[in-house]
Amino acid sequence: MEEFDVVIVGGGPIGMACAIEAGRAGLTYVVIEKGTLVNSLFNYPVFMTFFSTSQRLEIGGLPFVTVHPKPNRNEAVEYYRRVAETCKLNMRLFETVTQVNKQADGSFLTETVRGTYRSRKVIVATGFYDVPVMMDIPGEELSKVTHYYKDPHFYAFQDVIVVGANNSAIDAALETYRKGARVTLIIRGDEIGPNVKYWVRPDIENRIKEGSIRAYFGSRLSAIRETEADIETPGGLVTLKNDFVIAMTGYHPDFKLLSRFGINLSEALRPEYLENNMETNVPGLYLAGVVCGGMDTHKLFIENSRVHAGLIIQDITKRG
Repeated sequence: MEEFDVVIVGGGPIGMACAIEAGRAGLTYVVIEKGTLVNSLFNYPVFMTFFSTSQRLEIGGLPFVTVHPKPNRNEAVEYYRRVAETCKLNMRLFETVTQVNKQADGSFLTETVRGTYRSRKVIVATGFYDVPVMMDIPGEELSKVTHYYKDPHFYAFQDVIVVGANNSAIDAALETYRKGARVTLIIRGDEIGPNVKYWVRPDIENRIKEGSIRAYFGSRLSAIRETEADIETPGGLVTLKNDFVIAMTGYHPDFKLLSRFGINLSEALRPEYLENNMETNVPGLYLAGVVCGGMDTHKLFIENSRVHAGLIIQDITKRG
């Protein structure tokens, strides 16, 4: 059994930031990630552009240089890989954590599919991208339905339904349309989401206005079948020919995992922690990054949660 001062669960940007701060503080640590390095970012759409500037995505004080005003997904993946190399981060990739248990002596045992690690402290930085918000409708389990959008070429010349009103849905609708897909956008509200990127909004509004992309507002997808789908609209039920459904309905943290670790969840499914040091109701167990937001995933991002790393490591070293 390997022993460390800190075990960090999650190898995304915030988990990496925690590792950098731990190393600089002279603490021994290991980062355990169930997928590849920055797994969530790797699974973002290939052509995605961030809303933030590269400077606000930096971790560890290492510069993120790009020629674009706002970096794209490929640049971000490359940046974080170079950070891991430069800082020689101790990472175990493709290793899933199954349980974290606090022992009678105050230490923690972190169990994974490959073994067990003992540590004085544990930091959970698992994000929220791994668990999609389900629509809970008939046919959602069909292989033609996805909650993750990757590359628009796959949908060329197909009848595609995109569900959602925010950036992920709008990007998917526009990109698949430009690859020849016949796109229908389904939005529960009366308009495009207020947080859609300002340089994208005029594009989608004009495509809807000219009829290039069909949009149903105040509507919901109610059933999916192999060759068609039903939409409940203000004007009644509409059935459309359909080849694929891209459900950009959002994501949330793995609440079952957090509960297994002993972390309390509020009625609104917000995990319990102290904002001054990010410690949960389990002493010595900390949260970092967007996992702290619970279901409210639109308030915490890389740029405003990277500070969690400093707060946590400062608290750990202060206690000795």
